Amino acid sequence: MKKITVLCLAVAGLLASCGTKQKEVTDMTMTVEQKVKQYAEVELKTDLSFLSDSEKEVLGLMIDAAQIMDDIYWLQAYGDKNEILAIEDPWQKEFALINYGPWDRMADWKPFIENAKVKLPGVNFYPADMTKEEFDALEDEAKNSQYTVIRRGDDGKLFVRGYYEEYKEHLDKAIALMEKAASITENKGLKNYLEKRIVALKTNEYFESDMAWMDMKDSNLDFVVGPIENYDDELFGLKTSFEGFVLVKDPEWSKKLSKFIKYLPELQRNLPVDAKYKQEKPGTESDLNVYDVLYYGGDCNAAGKTIAINLPNDEKVQLAKGSRRLQLKNAMQAKFDAIVMPIAKQVMNPEQLKLVNFNAFFSDVTFHEVAHGLGIKNVVGSTTPVRKALGSEYSAYEEAKADVLGLYMISELIKKGEVKDLTEEQCIATYVAGLFRSIRFGVTEAHGRANIMCFNWFEKNGAFNRDDKGIYTIDFDKAKECIKSWAAFLLEMEGNGDMAAAQKYSKANAVVSEVLQQDLDKINSVGIPVDVRFKQGREVLGL
Repeated sequence: MKKITVLCLAVAGLLASCGTKQKEVTDMTMTVEQKVKQYAEVELKTDLSFLSDSEKEVLGLMIDAAQIMDDIYWLQAYGDKNEILAIEDPWQKEFALINYGPWDRMADWKPFIENAKVKLPGVNFYPADMTKEEFDALEDEAKNSQYTVIRRGDDGKLFVRGYYEEYKEHLDKAIALMEKAASITENKGLKNYLEKRIVALKTNEYFESDMAWMDMKDSNLDFVVGPIENYDDELFGLKTSFEGFVLVKDPEWSKKLSKFIKYLPELQRNLPVDAKYKQEKPGTESDLNVYDVLYYGGDCNAAGKTIAINLPNDEKVQLAKGSRRLQLKNAMQAKFDAIVMPIAKQVMNPEQLKLVNFNAFFSDVTFHEVAHGLGIKNVVGSTTPVRKALGSEYSAYEEAKADVLGLYMISELIKKGEVKDLTEEQCIATYVAGLFRSIRFGVTEAHGRANIMCFNWFEKNGAFNRDDKGIYTIDFDKAKECIKSWAAFLLEMEGNGDMAAAQKYSKANAVVSEVLQQDLDKINSVGIPVDVRFKQGREVLGL
């Protein structure tokens, strides 16, 4: 869904530095105050008048539980949040709260506070002094679980502890809130999901609750909660981070999108790649709906904010039922207005700038999420999940695949006459403008790396040209060919499951050129936000 990095140094070298302090703040071209102001502040709210009194009460309880997920994430990503709250400089404190620690997530994790402790590739999932050899020697299969941490006992030996045991005090409080919400809600699907999610939080077994969430399609409210994404584990790409989204459905927009799910099998069959890379049949019980998001807590709130959700990540659930794609319309609109359109005005040919619009941006993001369900989940000729085979490389390739297949899908639907209010040119032009937005996330973030690779593929294959003033003009015919060739390349990369090949390619191509950096510097110089930060919670909503 959001962000991951690759190991920039050998694991052993990184671990050897654990426990030391940074002597100097990394040189920055911007002050911390300027960096904070690069995040446009947005209020998360929507019309709640159509909700019943009981739904509003459940909504409040979900927000309270999501705040606890936020507290757990602090423990995972940094440690004691009170250390951050005690920072005297108001801008340093605010930026640390945005980043969940003293490292700038959009600038290769560079520290911005003097004497900040070293950012560990495994954050707090593993002991700071653990070596790779120790981990390999640990004889406990649970060490590879997404829902365990590795700790060192008094005897100096490593042992495995489940998430519920590790975070019991916090989880019990969240569970109590969720139990109350389950007792109040009148929606059977939401009630069933909450009850099963409570069991999952206690047992670290999430399959049944994920299946229940897949069936929860008629509720006005939604709650994405628990340990979900593995972006922060840069050591092994195993451990998942806690987060909580609180959502309210937009019925009118949801109705517009729901009809497209039936086309997934046909789109899968027609992918521009050899048959062995599209042999799996995507589930058609997938849910494509539009929501306004009212609370981001934990991992999903760290630095760059996601504007769409595609879950569950469990391949078994995806093969059985597909996945749910939740488009976060109010967050999406905020990013388009504050970031995408101002960037487009800086870099796009004025005639082609007229093609950039919110409906195209909304469609690009929407079909990006749908496209996660295309391709294959297991390496060709094996039962090994692609996610496992590509390890720490997986997220960037999966995001790049979803980007280009999203464009491919909407182009095909436009040709079929199923999408009537957009043109291929509008979607491509808006996508190119959006590339600059995501590239600004940097190479240490999955979407950033993915978009750098996408940009470089399109540029090398002539999809657009840049003049000496930094203005880009798209060749739409070549861009359409690039969509097909890049899609085929990524589908094959995932299907082959060759981590060495994936690492080699990304090392060479997830690179910002000197010229592109000049354009990014120009964008930054005029004060266009990098992302958004939220005023959110009960008070903002009047609950």
